[in-house]
Amino acid sequence: MAKNKFYVVWVGAKPGIYKSWPECQAQIKGFPAAKYKGFPSLQEAQNAYSNGFSSHISSATRGSKTSSSKLNSKANIISNSIAVDAACSGNPGVMEYQGVFTKDGRQLFHQKFQLGTNNIGEFLALVHGISYLQKNNLNIPVYSDSKIAIGWVMKKQCKSKLDDTPKTKQLFELVRRAEDWLKANPIKVKILKWDTKNWGEIPADFGRK
Repeated sequence: MAKNKFYVVWVGAKPGIYKSWPECQAQIKGFPAAKYKGFPSLQEAQNAYSNGFSSHISSATRGSKTSSSKLNSKANIISNSIAVDAACSGNPGVMEYQGVFTKDGRQLFHQKFQLGTNNIGEFLALVHGISYLQKNNLNIPVYSDSKIAIGWVMKKQCKSKLDDTPKTKQLFELVRRAEDWLKANPIKVKILKWDTKNWGEIPADFGRK
């Protein structure tokens, strides 16, 4: 499959054609109804942008009721919520996670570690998000795009196979604190799975595509 080199934003902060995912993401973050798509060549991107979103999608998915339904599914996003995500440079590698308000992308918390895995980051981000909401008495849901992290949180245990070494000491101290917090505090907020396939990247995404 050809790698996307150009991104068309039909609906976003500033519609247009962008040469990288981070540039595109900056235009769509905080726009639950944003419309965008990646293309392997500038010519395809220019044609798609000129023809308009509706025209492009209808020609690509003609006769497909399922596709139309997916395009409208963003209406199901609860904008009054928070979203969490993690990123890792290598796996294991330098890892960071963050939580943002879904509606506007405003960052609520951020942590970075010299060595970790993406799954551990997703787990810690979700626990941090849940505890943040409950500590601040916010009765809104938290989105995660990681089935693994959601599963670990529900079982109150991080099941990573990463070695506990001096390099990961700080990370595993936080993991144990997160597990202890889950065991001591019932989860009172809704945990929702972000539908990346139909909604695009989660608002907390770091844009490393």
